[in-house]
Amino acid sequence: MTDDGGNIDYRAIGLKAGLEIHQQLASRTKLFCCCPNEIRKAEDSDFEFFRYLRARESEMGEVDRAAAEQAMTRKKFIYKAYDTTCLVEDDEEPPMPLNPEALDIALQASVLFNMKLVDEVFTMRKIVVDGSNTTGFQRTCFIASGGGIETPAGRVGMDTLCLEEDAASRVETKADATTWSLDRLGIPLIELATAPDIRTPAQAREVALAIGTLLRSLKVRRGLGTIRQDVNVSIAQGARVEIKGVQALDLVQDVVEKEALRQINLVAIRDELKARHAHVPDEITDVTGLFKGTEARVIKKALSSGGAVDAAKLCGFKGLIGREIQPGRRLGTELSDRAKRAAGVGGIFHSDELPNYGVTRAEVDAVRSKLGLGDEDAFVLVADARTKARAAMEAVIRRAKEAIAGVPEETRGPLPNGNTEYMRPLPGRARMYPETDVPSVIITAEHMAKIRQDMPELLSERKRRFVKQYGLNEEMAQALAYSPESEAFEELARTYGNPTLVARTMIGTMTELRREGVPVENIAERDLNDVFRLVGEGRIAKEAIPSVLKEVALQPGPGVAGAVEKLGLGGIGEEEVRRIVGEIVREKRDYVKEKGEASQSGLMGLAMSKLRGKADGKLISRVLREQIREELKR
Repeated sequence: MTDDGGNIDYRAIGLKAGLEIHQQLASRTKLFCCCPNEIRKAEDSDFEFFRYLRARESEMGEVDRAAAEQAMTRKKFIYKAYDTTCLVEDDEEPPMPLNPEALDIALQASVLFNMKLVDEVFTMRKIVVDGSNTTGFQRTCFIASGGGIETPAGRVGMDTLCLEEDAASRVETKADATTWSLDRLGIPLIELATAPDIRTPAQAREVALAIGTLLRSLKVRRGLGTIRQDVNVSIAQGARVEIKGVQALDLVQDVVEKEALRQINLVAIRDELKARHAHVPDEITDVTGLFKGTEARVIKKALSSGGAVDAAKLCGFKGLIGREIQPGRRLGTELSDRAKRAAGVGGIFHSDELPNYGVTRAEVDAVRSKLGLGDEDAFVLVADARTKARAAMEAVIRRAKEAIAGVPEETRGPLPNGNTEYMRPLPGRARMYPETDVPSVIITAEHMAKIRQDMPELLSERKRRFVKQYGLNEEMAQALAYSPESEAFEELARTYGNPTLVARTMIGTMTELRREGVPVENIAERDLNDVFRLVGEGRIAKEAIPSVLKEVALQPGPGVAGAVEKLGLGGIGEEEVRRIVGEIVREKRDYVKEKGEASQSGLMGLAMSKLRGKADGKLISRVLREQIREELKR
């Protein structure tokens, strides 16, 4: 399964991956209410309330397994509301009809990816009881299917396109409560799911980049958190695992690589467990009495508050609980993740890592004796309140049994280094049912004809147009075409001319100021308008632009006029330039006679030091050259 260099041969292991891209839309309002599409700070909340959510049967008469497990935790969910949210987000008022602007953007996306549209859009409820929605479900609309996208590594099918409401954002998580912010809840987003056509981690990144680039041609939100990738990964002997919420594009490749590695190692553990005829009894044994005088800090804390120590026997697992399956993560970590999710305990102890953490060899031997362990057997301990310890141990036993079967289907969350951690079981089909409060929308041929007629310009096409229409170089044209400032650039270039100067300011100057730590977010579009107007009128030189914008960013109140006045950059005419340059040439008469016309390069610095920002550099250079020639004739 590896090549000569020890790298994984992804085709040999039968890697299959697919992506679900979630892109927020920049519609004026949310999907099912008139609240603004606006992100707030949690400290701005002026009202909060709490809920408990319960899992219920779908129209199929089944309870979704992911919802059932989440509901077992009985967590309290606290919601922060704002003056920009309403009773719809609070689940105190029925939703409004589907946002037509968001629907049109979704229809445009279906055209971009050559997908087959539905005739009628129905809103469905998708059961979600992790607290991310006050209702206990997410509203979603199936829009299209059956398209595709060409990538450098080949064509990737596009299975489905849905329009749905975004979830609330998590503010704080505690053992018994989670706090959510309602500002994000209801923001429209497109969910694009690819077919499992991706065969390598590098291709996964390529596909995510290609889809994200196409979506940016539409009216979508920009910035961190506005686009998220869910990655589905499996290998031939493994199972489909969904990694939820990969925000950074660069993390996609790492996540696929490390999930493939995890499944390879879990399959190897499975094979060894089966060779040992391993099994996991359902019995949980209370071993509290064996730790009465313990020095283990975690166990002492649990016992001091009336808790218990539970133990479970894992037959045939010795040496395998501590085996690494991802960098820095072991099978024991997987058992611990389940215990934490199920009961909110701090973690587990297992025999592959003991004696340690204050647990002595004598205590380990006592537990082994009490459980009747053989040479190849292992055990797990949980110390906490009695009900929590028991619930945690039941979850550990379930996960240990899954290890004998191989790779469990589940949903996992990404960690910063590309590893993943358990979140919940993989959802099944028993989580969807119709939304009765939102009317359906019929998609007519006339509607789609207008959608196709009004399709936005692709970013790649915009780049080519910027090169041709404005004379920008390829690099500058791409940077502007793919940036949120492209429309502002065109407006400024049309109004004031000199598109290269406008582009260089918006891309180069702003970037340089940002690197200096200047708060360029304080520079508004009106400030750029004022700067280029003053340059066009000859009232300041183009060389003054960085200084003026820096001053505006640091002191935004007085604006461009105030910055120009403070910096003393009022423009001067050619007559004054000739006077100042003439003085410099006369003072350096001997140098001019010695160097001739070559003296211009030496004197230009002196001239610029006196005139920088007050006169155009080309004017200064021309006048200096003329003055030197006149001096040489004397």
